[in-house]
Amino acid sequence: MPAVRSDYFRRGIVPSSRRATRKFVSSSFPVKAIWAVSLFLSAVALAASSAAPAQDRDTFTPMPLDKGFGPMNTGTPAIAPEDIVRRFAARESEFQAALTHYTWRRQIRVQTIDDAWHIVDGEWYELDDDLLASDGRRIERTVNAPQSTLRRVILSPSDLNDLQHGYLFVLTTADLPAYNITYVGKQQVDEINCYVFDVGPRQVLKDHRYLLGRIWVDDHDFQIVITDGRMVPDDTKKGQQDLHPPFMTWRELVDGRYWFPTYVRGEGILHFAPRNARSSGSVVHIRETIKYTGYKRSSEPALDQTPPEALQPRK
Repeated sequence: MPAVRSDYFRRGIVPSSRRATRKFVSSSFPVKAIWAVSLFLSAVALAASSAAPAQDRDTFTPMPLDKGFGPMNTGTPAIAPEDIVRRFAARESEFQAALTHYTWRRQIRVQTIDDAWHIVDGEWYELDDDLLASDGRRIERTVNAPQSTLRRVILSPSDLNDLQHGYLFVLTTADLPAYNITYVGKQQVDEINCYVFDVGPRQVLKDHRYLLGRIWVDDHDFQIVITDGRMVPDDTKKGQQDLHPPFMTWRELVDGRYWFPTYVRGEGILHFAPRNARSSGSVVHIRETIKYTGYKRSSEPALDQTPPEALQPRK
C-alpha cells in the first residue's frame, strides 16, 4: 500500500486467531490468541532474491511465531518431498474446484496503529457475502462498508487483490511450475502434524502476485493448513512505493473433507523512503484481519441475514 503524502489526506481489537484442528466441524471452535508473522521471512526473502530479482529488499518488520509451533524435525521424511508436493498440490486442485460451489461471508479490517499512543488511528472495513447466481456466476454482495478513516496509507489495487484473493493462497498442480518449493521438515502445530515447505516465485512476472514464505501441510489430509509469508512483489521505486505487510492464514476442516481459510492476520511495520530531497520518510504500523464464516455448498440456502452486531465494525 502507498503512503499518503504529508501535504494532503485521502479518506478512503486485538482479534483472536483460529488454530488448525484436524476434525473441526462445529462453529464452537476454541480460539487461541496468536501474535504471529514468522521470523524466518527475512532469510526466505534473501534466499529467494535470485529467483525474484524484483523483490530486492525487505520492507517490513517481521514478528515471531508463537509457542504453539513445536520443534522442527529436519530429518528425511518417510515420503519423498517431491511426492508430498505432488499429493498436496493435487488435493489443493480438488479444493479450488470445490470452492467454486461454496458461498461464504467475509469480514475485512485494515487498521493503522499509532504506536506512540497504542491506539488505532485509521480503519478500512468491509463486510460482504460471496454468493453464486442461478447461472453459476459469482456475486459479491456488500453488506456493510462504512467510510474509511485511513489517512496515512491508501489501499492500492494490489492491496485489494491480496485481501480478496492472495491471502486465500491455494497451491495447485497448475501453480507448481511458478514456484521454488523446498522441504524444511516436519513440525507439530498444536495437535496437527505437518510437513513444512518454503515457497517463493521462480521469477516475478508483471501484473502477477506470488507468495514468498512458508506453508504447513497436514500429513493426513495433504492440504495446506497454515500459510505464513507475504505477497510479492513490492513496488520500491521512489515516489510510488507500494508496500505490503506479512500475513498468516489459518484453515479449518469445516465440511469433513476440505480445509477452508477461516482467519487471516497480517501485521507489519512498513518503511516508506522519502519521496524527494525535501520530504522525510515514514513508518506505518499496519494490521489486517480477515474472517471467513458461513461456508455453505451452493445447494444450500445462501447467507441472507445479517446479525445486528455485524452491521457496525468494532472499535
